[in-house]
Amino acid sequence: MPKAGTQKQKKTYSLSREAIRFVEAIQKERKIDSASSALDELLRERKQAREMEQASAAITRYYDSLSEPEMEEDRAWGEAAESQFPVENSGVE
Repeated sequence: MPKAGTQKQKKTYSLSREAIRFVEAIQKERKIDSASSALDELLRERKQAREMEQASAAITRYYDSLSEPEMEEDRAWGEAAESQFPVENSGVE
């Protein structure tokens, strides 16, 4: 669903029949008022997924770039932080 205050701009695009069927199927499945809103939702989801992929790749690049001493320091900080949280009882004795 669009966020309050989101301005829409009218545009015209040519889509394949397959793409149109897909958008209409999503519209029906999700009970969305219009094909335009369904397409907007699909694009927002893809944008969010792309941003997550980019963030994940940036994190991977960061950790791949660490030297061995930096990785060891990072591990030590992680262990120190972990020790500050109480251990949850799993209920299994």
